[in-house]
Amino acid sequence: MLRGLLKSNLKANLRCLSSTVDLAGVFPPIVTPFHSSEELALEKLRHNVGIWKTKGFKGYTVLGSNGEFQYLTIDEKVKIVETVKSEDPDKKIIVGAGHESTKITQEYVSLLSKAGGDFALIYAPCFYRGSMSASAYVNHFTNIAESSPIPVILYNVPANTGLDLPIEVVLTLAEHENIVGIKESGGNVVRIGSIAHKTKDFDFQIVAGSASFMLPSYSVGAVGTVAALANVMGAEVCQLHDMISSKQDCLELQHKLIAPNNAVTATFGVAGLKFVCDSVGLYGGPCRSPIQPLDSSQKKKLTAIMADVGIDCSNSLE
Repeated sequence: MLRGLLKSNLKANLRCLSSTVDLAGVFPPIVTPFHSSEELALEKLRHNVGIWKTKGFKGYTVLGSNGEFQYLTIDEKVKIVETVKSEDPDKKIIVGAGHESTKITQEYVSLLSKAGGDFALIYAPCFYRGSMSASAYVNHFTNIAESSPIPVILYNVPANTGLDLPIEVVLTLAEHENIVGIKESGGNVVRIGSIAHKTKDFDFQIVAGSASFMLPSYSVGAVGTVAALANVMGAEVCQLHDMISSKQDCLELQHKLIAPNNAVTATFGVAGLKFVCDSVGLYGGPCRSPIQPLDSSQKKKLTAIMADVGIDCSNSLE
């Protein structure tokens, strides 16, 4: 009886917490700085946060795909979250805490929430995708949400996982008191609109996973953005968010952000994003192996793309 009462009280508390969640705003998926030795460069991270916190972000996405989270130990992940939180304590942190294993994900969420994470971003397990039925996904995310001390955000990133989290799974999970939203990185606006429509009666929000499709995503129900481009064009991404939210004509700005966003994501990846970071006063530095730095040809192509939007990367060509 006592166990049932405690579980009931936990659910009530989670329901109260989720009803206050607001994911409207820009949460850049920040890069993880490394020295040339590939050791963490926490002093460089503090430098970067000192710049980012002036940009008008709602918060940060830490340990996301652009943060090379798959290449980090759990001890390193904890240090990174602690560092970001200590440098900008008033901002919300969406922390990438996913793992292929339900049990290990639960452990990560516990540790990273204590380090300062405010939301847990959890991707869909994909290594054993042949065994990942709808019920397996519902069980995975539900167990994580039940044990998590912070709200959970689903992470649909088909470019990395090779699959879309089934919509029927998303709709089932959206009813859970501690699952408060989804980051949609696939760019399928029909899918985003369908999820927004079918979850409109729940405390459940959608964030666009790219600056390239912010305007169409917001037009069908998304409320916020986790965009790699915000690392280096934070003011512009925040401006687009504000213009869409206030129903201003922003098609020209949306068009302007498409090419540079694609350049630092799909075309040149994390290495490209870090290259541009080094050009705008941030510290990008090297990626962890096996990701390789850009070659000279790639650097020249990326420099030309960024020049079209007023960012000079020529000083990083050497």
